[in-house]
Amino acid sequence: MKVALVHDWLIGNAGGERVLLDFHEIWPDAPIYTLVYDRQRAPSWTHACDVRTTALQKVPGAVSHHKLLLSWMPRAWEALDLTGYDLVVSSCMSCCKGVLTRPDALHVCYCHSPIRYVWDLYYEYLEGTDPVRRAAMKRVIPKVREWDFLAAQRVDEFVSNSDYVGKRIRKFYRRDSVTIHPASPVRFDEVCEAGEYYLVVSRFVSYKRVDLAIETCNRLGRKLVVVGSGGEDENRLRELSGPTVEFVGAVSDDELAGLYARARAFLFPGVEDFGLTPIEAMSAGVPVLAYGKGGVLETVVDGQTGLYFHAQTPAALSECIERFERDGVQLTRDEIAAYGREFSRERFQREFGGLVRQKLEEYGIKE
Repeated sequence: MKVALVHDWLIGNAGGERVLLDFHEIWPDAPIYTLVYDRQRAPSWTHACDVRTTALQKVPGAVSHHKLLLSWMPRAWEALDLTGYDLVVSSCMSCCKGVLTRPDALHVCYCHSPIRYVWDLYYEYLEGTDPVRRAAMKRVIPKVREWDFLAAQRVDEFVSNSDYVGKRIRKFYRRDSVTIHPASPVRFDEVCEAGEYYLVVSRFVSYKRVDLAIETCNRLGRKLVVVGSGGEDENRLRELSGPTVEFVGAVSDDELAGLYARARAFLFPGVEDFGLTPIEAMSAGVPVLAYGKGGVLETVVDGQTGLYFHAQTPAALSECIERFERDGVQLTRDEIAAYGREFSRERFQREFGGLVRQKLEEYGIKE
């Protein structure tokens, strides 16, 4: 059986790339097809892989400004010849689900989300951009939306990273899916006592709402450590920060594990399709204070492993922090860690690999 892995783009090391690593460990000999590849910014484990890019790799500026090439992506993916593969596994939050496969091949798509700026966040992105890009979006996005729906019909089996995403797959693509939660890749040797700081780990984009965590800690005078770099909001967030907020930039996995382990609590003020960082925090025994919407509802247990707040305002998050400092949560840090570690890579690979083997048998494909 010949297997191909497909991933939207390899230009960083976020949650999608960690899922791709799990797929690579299940099928280590499979080549990885991707829109564009930045060897310096992509995970180091990809350096030893057979990474194959689309024609857009050769377009000047495409690697750093790939999202501006949205209207070219469908053609780029359809130009790839995958007819030699019996199994295609795609890790998709954009257009890579649109690859063409043989009629007798199996295409399983692990969907991180339908394209956010094409579907549910279209009007939010439209409102938040400049007039030139707004005009371009109005012209390009409707065509991409039509193509994206049709591309989703080519997929044989959808797997969603949360029930929250599964509902959007059903809404926008009219397809059913099976939910398999992704795994936390960060390992913790021991549970530490709580420190005095709150923690945020995030890219600096608007929907992550890092600004809400910063404004709240400014207001309360609480120490906040912010891990991350890049994104259109980085300069604004740094300007917004008061003296109790510390930006530490991008850190190594070992440094990140240490920051998680000693945090008093983890702040998660945005709406995510799943959200790996709360899982990482809980695996370290750290309670999560989260906005009560999205995929986090499937992972953080309110009152036990964390607390929810129900409005994206400094007042609501302030009240949640003060409630946490006053009452805490029901489980100890050791118990929270035990719960978080249930979201293991071994569990994910076992469940996803088992589903694929079941579908191969149903489709009559011999491994």
